[in-house]
Amino acid sequence: MRVVVIGAGLGGLAAAANLVRRGHDVTVLERELVPGGRAGVFAEAGFHIDTGPTMITMPDLLRTTFAAAGAHIERYLVIEPLDPMYRATFADGSVLHARHDRDQMVAEIRDFAGARDAAAFGEFCAWLDEIYAIFSPSFVHANYDKTLHVGRNLLPIAQMLRKGGFKRLDTKLASFFADERLQRVFSFQSLQAGLAPQDALAMFALRTHMDSIGGVFTARGGMHAVATALARAIADAGATIRYETPVTRILRGGDNAVTGVEIGGSVRIAADAVVCNADLPVAYRTLLGGVDAPRVARRGKYAPSCLLWVAGVRGEPPADATMHNLHFGDQWEDAFKAVIKRGVRMSDPTMLVTMQSAGDPVAAPAGCATVHALEPVPNLDGRVNWARDGTRLADDLRRRVGQLGYPTDVVVERIFDPLDWEAMGLERGTPWSLSHTVLQSGPFRPSNIDRRVPGLIFAGACTVPGSGVPFVLISGRLAAQRVEAYARETSIVRW
Repeated sequence: MRVVVIGAGLGGLAAAANLVRRGHDVTVLERELVPGGRAGVFAEAGFHIDTGPTMITMPDLLRTTFAAAGAHIERYLVIEPLDPMYRATFADGSVLHARHDRDQMVAEIRDFAGARDAAAFGEFCAWLDEIYAIFSPSFVHANYDKTLHVGRNLLPIAQMLRKGGFKRLDTKLASFFADERLQRVFSFQSLQAGLAPQDALAMFALRTHMDSIGGVFTARGGMHAVATALARAIADAGATIRYETPVTRILRGGDNAVTGVEIGGSVRIAADAVVCNADLPVAYRTLLGGVDAPRVARRGKYAPSCLLWVAGVRGEPPADATMHNLHFGDQWEDAFKAVIKRGVRMSDPTMLVTMQSAGDPVAAPAGCATVHALEPVPNLDGRVNWARDGTRLADDLRRRVGQLGYPTDVVVERIFDPLDWEAMGLERGTPWSLSHTVLQSGPFRPSNIDRRVPGLIFAGACTVPGSGVPFVLISGRLAAQRVEAYARETSIVRW
């Protein structure tokens, strides 16, 4: 079967990996010079800095993705655990190091918050393990054909109810930890899902399980090196990857089934199926004239965006800095309300500062360091005028990074704000896509197929199972399963 994959982001590459060894003729078309999509890189003056995700969680998903292409990941990529996984600092000056080993984490919590909360950590881990075991097979690793098929998951839903998965995340965390700072550490992940802990269901602690329990890892060369390595493995397996090849239209026949794609506005490539890794609502609007996106993609609630400063700087990181440094502002509940509900900037922003060079010797020249400073901000539905105020807000972000003790003698730098994310093809200017509200998750999230356009399959953050590197890798595998099913339904022989 001839399959064209639009976009060499991690979702598109995962789809290609799961198809190329199954007898299909796979061609990946990427508009940029390099693979990666949101897992981009800023490379200049000897610096190599990730411009997207900076940490690996659930590395077994990466291993199985490489294995699907017939490749051993160790041949292409060096992955190592990070310990500490990250450093969390608070407005009162306190510091917690999140440890990879559970016993070491218990000791950290005992020193940080006392014996009661240290003992509660074991109970919390056991609960997270149970939530993951219930939630993952039925709601993460599954395709859905109809919303009503949620009924097939009545047993895991009942189990989730008994485990408190339908309580609010902040309430559930408070039942384990008395210290409000620990509640922050184990719930900040909900912001990436577009939800405040006060609004998220406890089951979405699945994201906490990914790093706090599964561990945080790094790749030699950064997250962009993951995409580059996966692209090489796919090409070695027989797929064709073409860069600087922008797809301008998805072609359809008289029955509206896909027949191929148009590149550069004129050249046509025939295909029996198309896997689209472009952001789903943008793809409908720009590549599929005459077919509206699903209602939830058009009118749904989108996650916040982020203001990102990436820089190569002279100087060394602070002595106490780790690769990932989470700096909590004084406000917490109001910070979420500001960004998500009022659409304004946090009054005392929480920031993630990643020093890639602290864990990756090839990220910066000698005597220099890298800075990847991220502040959650409203997406383009918010009230911030980025055209007018973007420069001022970026200057303020740089200033606060310096106040935290990081080197700021800039050699090279780039700023990404919601307008930049939008220009990269991301709906509402957010790299985190649709929020994971109950009615925008699982079977209620935009499907990865559209019955109106047979042979069209989606991968990426806006479809199932959702946003975040692990989910996007899974989306590629689910998309490949859809291609296989389509081949069987139409009796199209493999190439």
